[in-house]
Amino acid sequence: MSIAANVPQAVVRRRRVVNAIACSALGLAVVIALIPLAAVLAYTINKGADRISWQFLYHSMFGVGPLDPHGGAYHAILGTLEQVGLASLMAVPLGLLVAIYIVEYGQGRLRNAVRFLIDVMTGIPSIVAGLFIFSFWVIGLNQGFSGFAAALSLAVLMLPVVVRSAEEMLKLVPNDLREASYALGVPRWRTITSVVLPTAASGITTGVMLAVARVTGETAPLLLTAFGFDAIRRSPFEGPQSGLPLYVFAQAGSAFDVAVQRAWAGALTLIVLVLALTVIARLVAARTKAT
Repeated sequence: MSIAANVPQAVVRRRRVVNAIACSALGLAVVIALIPLAAVLAYTINKGADRISWQFLYHSMFGVGPLDPHGGAYHAILGTLEQVGLASLMAVPLGLLVAIYIVEYGQGRLRNAVRFLIDVMTGIPSIVAGLFIFSFWVIGLNQGFSGFAAALSLAVLMLPVVVRSAEEMLKLVPNDLREASYALGVPRWRTITSVVLPTAASGITTGVMLAVARVTGETAPLLLTAFGFDAIRRSPFEGPQSGLPLYVFAQAGSAFDVAVQRAWAGALTLIVLVLALTVIARLVAARTKAT
């Protein structure tokens, strides 16, 4: 006789009622959480979709007057891609190495000190990261404003997010997989690269994309490091450079409707850009896991 048969019917009904209430509460919480997101997306699309065109995507603001309806965000899109790309190249490998050290190698006080510093960095406001790079790189080393300086400040913001997310994903990998690899005579470094990292690849990718999404829309660090530039600057290492957050900030602060419309179009472009990067990262992670 099964255990369920010995349970009184009143208890079974009560459990079903409690389960139905809990599921309904969870569903309601999801809907409430999605309402603001859907409202922001719908409002941004409504305001910015009409302004987006090929002319907007392939022209800069160089020589565009305050009442000129022309002009676009090509220079800002290019700047954002370069700055976020450079920041990712710096923060993601370093963050993964730190996470691997904490989970696989770290012991004692040094490991605890590293985790403490990462926790402190997680709470650093974005303006502080911008001020740090501004004082150290722009002013201290006399390198001037540039897209690379902006990438440095964004990397400072990305690093703790990548480390903490990768650390948690590596902890979820069962120790049985590691022990099975060690039993076959595989060295630890090879076990990490061939077993642990592929197993945690999906979660690590999610953490990386959260870090990218966080820094892509940051404005304060860019004001202090990239400074902004209305013309196209293809090299992030030579002089001030624009970015989509700076573009939206500058256009939204204008007193003219044409500029505000460009700001909404820039905000929608920024959302689409983050969405595209997330989809690409998901596809790459899925293909890597499959192979």
